[in-house]
Formats: sequence, structure tokens, C-alpha cells
Amino acid sequence: MSSMRGIDTPVRQRRRRVFKEVANLAYNSANLKDDMEALPYKIVDYEESEYWESVYRDRAVIRERIRLAMGMSLRPENREHPGHLTQGLEESNIDEKYYEPPLMQVIPSACNACPENRYEVTNTCMGCLAHPCQLVCPKGAISFKGGKSFIDQEKCIKCGKCKDICPYDAICHKERPCKSACGINAIKSDKFGRAYIDNDMCVSCGMCMVSCPFGAIADKSQIFQLIRAMQSGRKIIAQVAPAFAGQFGSRVTPDMFKTALKELGFADVYETAIGADIGCMAEAEHYVKEVATGNQAFALTSCCPSWSVMAKNLFPETIDKISNELTPMVATARIIKQEHPDASVVFIGPCASKKLEASRRTVRSDVDFVITFEELTGMFEAKGILLDEIKAMDEMRDATAAGRGYGVAGGVASAIEECIKTYYPGTEVKIEHAESLAECKKMLLLAKAGKKNGCLIEGMACPGGCVAGAGTNIPIAQAAKEVAKFKEEAQERVPVVDNRTEQ
Repeated sequence: MSSMRGIDTPVRQRRRRVFKEVANLAYNSANLKDDMEALPYKIVDYEESEYWESVYRDRAVIRERIRLAMGMSLRPENREHPGHLTQGLEESNIDEKYYEPPLMQVIPSACNACPENRYEVTNTCMGCLAHPCQLVCPKGAISFKGGKSFIDQEKCIKCGKCKDICPYDAICHKERPCKSACGINAIKSDKFGRAYIDNDMCVSCGMCMVSCPFGAIADKSQIFQLIRAMQSGRKIIAQVAPAFAGQFGSRVTPDMFKTALKELGFADVYETAIGADIGCMAEAEHYVKEVATGNQAFALTSCCPSWSVMAKNLFPETIDKISNELTPMVATARIIKQEHPDASVVFIGPCASKKLEASRRTVRSDVDFVITFEELTGMFEAKGILLDEIKAMDEMRDATAAGRGYGVAGGVASAIEECIKTYYPGTEVKIEHAESLAECKKMLLLAKAGKKNGCLIEGMACPGGCVAGAGTNIPIAQAAKEVAKFKEEAQERVPVVDNRTEQ
């Protein structure tokens, strides 16, 4: 399913272009309303559309992308006059704005109304004498018309037996890519057969967004408001998730990246892995005292917000098993605010669902803005900062290998395991990890049935972990290698007990 990831498709190029242009508006626009109105014509400045049947549809889609990138909502599509592109601009032209759910939205004019799930005979059918497809069909849905197989969609139960047995591979299975990327069935169809997201079920992981070949799903951004905040002279400190390694070019070292962020206007840069180190120690202690002793059946990690929201929604009985530790993002933000009470904090990461975690009201996040690596690239491009040419003036030396490993699937669990082995030698540790929401759901079902007792269970919504998040720039395997290298460069393997800041 994730075959499209890491390829620079026209869909990705347009996303990046929109982020760059919106950042450019924030940096340079003297007349925001007019410049925003002109933007769709600047981006779609050709006569014939390469992508859609017309430039009008092309611009209609770009308009909605611009609105979302400005942190605004889509315009209602069913009204006679949907209102101007800039409708609601005043509320967004400010230097602080929390994400208003829903975060992920299907742009109706861009949705291709793909078939949700159907088996079709292609023109490679040879009309063979054996007719195995017809014989294995449990519902008699296959007949022969003009010497070729034909599937009656009314009778077909989508079992796939015909596809499996065809000697010519002449039967294809058409699935809606966004729907098959969503592990929790949050994608539904409207009366026109277009996709829409059921917001009660969605956990904002963004896997649908990166899997749609039409680019019909987008999330909201805060880059515009972040730039406004930087322009207002407020002190803004960035914290970067460990998955940043390699995301801005293979020649860009962590030290160069830190210098580039300062050049962009951040007062300082912290590693989110510091917060991971703190949580790692606390979770190790919790496992040894509660789970290993049998007081608690199993423990669930809490760093991935999509995984913990899914666990709470679908398996409310696991709520007390989810770690109470602050997530690395929140723990790091607290440290930054202790050291710089006057600063605002921006989390820069690979993840869409962190955008909602930051605006949650239950646990104060201390995070004022969340932007992704992809959105940050738009800011660098708008400012003309070439990261390859930056001379490193800073060092990124905050965290240990344990905390930095959180960026890859399995990394959270193995970091906690390493802390346990270091500080509680002799404790037997049972580790499980699940990646992708579908696998996470299976893992929670097994845990609920008592099959995972004594385990520390790590869940990651994105297959591959944070390096595969919806806001990343490079192929997943390459990103995992870069994080491993960044992890090796750490001066300590695990956090040192004495330095732990008590929360």
C-alpha cells in the first residue's frame, strides 16, 4: 500500500508548492487579501490542465488546499455561492491559532469517487476452457459473455477466490486507497460515491492523506500563524522530533539543521528526544514495579497520539493501562518553559496527530504550534534558505540514543527495555510492538483477551513508526537508516538517573 511514499509525485509537489506560497504570503505580502485571491492563478498559470479536465477544477482544488494551509476550514460545497477564497481570513491572520478539528479533510472537488471494493475482469481474460473462476465462485456470480468471464456485482460477495485461481491474473481487485490505508474504517462514502471522513472515528494519523493518488485529502497547517508569531518579536523556541534526521537532504547534519532553524528565526532548538529520555526512565520504572510484579496486566506506550486515542475510543477498558507519562513532545515543552518562561514552543515533527495533541485541553501541552517537516520545508523555500550550504554554528547534543530511537517503530519499546536492563538488571521484559492502526487494533484485541499479560506494548499508527508519518519528506527505509545513524552519534546510550528532571 505504501508504494507511493517517498516518490516525488505531482501531488506532493503541489502540497509543497502551496506551503511555500502560504509561507511566502506571511513573509512578503503587503495586501494579504488580494495576494491570497491571486494565488490560485499564480500556481495554476497555464491554459491546459495536466491533471484535471480543466484549469477551473485545478484552481478549485488549489483554493481549498490554500484555505487548509492557512488553518481555515473548507468552504461548504453545496451552497450556490460558496463565498470567497478569503472568507474567514481575519480570524486566521493572527499570531496564534489552535487547530480546530476536523484536522483531516477530504476536498470534495478533488475526490475521484474510487470504487470502494470490487473485483473486475480485465481485458486480459483468455476465455479459457477450464473456467476455474466460475467453478470457485460460491455465489454463482460469474458467467460468460462473448467468450469472456463477467462478474455480476449484485451477486459478488468480494471473497476474491476468482482472482486467486485465475491462471492469467486477469481479475483485478479495486480498492479505495484512502480506505485501505485507514486501519479503523473511518472513511465512508457520500451519496455521490465520494470519500468523507467520519470524524468520530478518525484519529488523525494522516495515512489516508498520503495514500490518495488524487491528493484529495489534506490537513490544516499553522505555518502562517507561526510566521506571524515570529514576526511579532515573540521568543519562539523549536523542539524537533528525532525523525528529522535526513529529512532535509542527506548532506544536512543535525548541527547544520539546528543552525538553519536559528537562521529562520527560532531563538533556540531542543531535541524532543530529551522528553523521550525522561519518559523512558519513568516507563521502565513503572514496568518493573507494576507489570513485572503482576499488579497490572500489561502496559501501553503513549507517545503516538493516534494509537492512544484509538485505544481509548475502541477499547475503553485499556485506559488505565496507557502510560500516564507525558509524551516526549509535552515533556520537552515543559522543560523549555521551565528554562524560558517567556517563550512560545513549536514542535517540528513528522506527525499529523501531534497537531491535535497540542490543542487538547485535558493535559496542558505547553506546545503553542505544531508544524511538520514538509511544512517547514515550505518555510525554508519561501525564505530562500539552502540547507545544503549552511555552515554549522551549533551543536545538537541533548539526548541519548534511547530517546532518539523513538522515531522508528519498535524504538520506544526497545529504549524502555534498555533502561530496564541497565537499571533493573535481572528483570525479565516482554516486549510487543504493533505498527499501522489495523495491527494496533489486533494487538489490543489480543491484550483484551488476556493473551499479552506481562507485556510492554508499543503502538505506532504509521507503518514504520514516526519516520513514516504523514508530514515526512523522504522514503521510509532511508529515514529509518538516518535515525539509526543519529542515534549512534549520541554520547550516552541511556539517560543518566541523576540528571532526570522530576515532573
